[in-house]
Amino acid sequence: MGSETGLRERKKRQTYQAVSDAAIALFLERGFDGVSVAEVAAAAGISKPTLFRYFPAKEDLVLHRFADHEDEAARVVAAGRAEGIAPLPALHAHFRQGLDRRDPVTGLCDHPNVLAYHRLLYGTPSLAAGMHAYQNRSQRALAAELGEGLCAQLAAGQISAVQRILAEENVRRIAAGESAQALYAQALRAADRAFEQLGAGLGAEYGDGRR
Repeated sequence: MGSETGLRERKKRQTYQAVSDAAIALFLERGFDGVSVAEVAAAAGISKPTLFRYFPAKEDLVLHRFADHEDEAARVVAAGRAEGIAPLPALHAHFRQGLDRRDPVTGLCDHPNVLAYHRLLYGTPSLAAGMHAYQNRSQRALAAELGEGLCAQLAAGQISAVQRILAEENVRRIAAGESAQALYAQALRAADRAFEQLGAGLGAEYGDGRR
């Protein structure tokens, strides 16, 4: 039973990815508003009702790429705590690792496909709004992991804002023509300064070493 369930889940994820890839290829070629959902379904070889079972809204076809990252910060905090590491050091190390591997989520990626995706994402108002909603859900998940009450919400808001601003600055500079390799050292220093400021502001509960 377990193997059958696992197989179904893998096939489901593969379908998600295949449909999303087909959609993004069309959107990059003709623009988000220039492609209908019916055309995406035809390109993916599925019916329109089937597509909507996987993606309730057209925007989800693009934002699907962020689905695995929605609770990432919360998962990093949980994993860090299991090892006795406080939230901020865990998130700082994770962001640094993302810069090291040129993770698109950090903005420090100049692969042509990623650049095209960023132009699509930030150049389409409905997608930018969807991205904002994703960031809000990610922030709420982080707040829930940090604890209860207003303090946890405020801390999650500050952390999420810092990560977003760092990523958007990297995206902006790469879009202006800088390479990821040339920008890497500066992006790393910016991240270090930002998390240092977060630590100074949030204090020992979230930022001092191990807990």
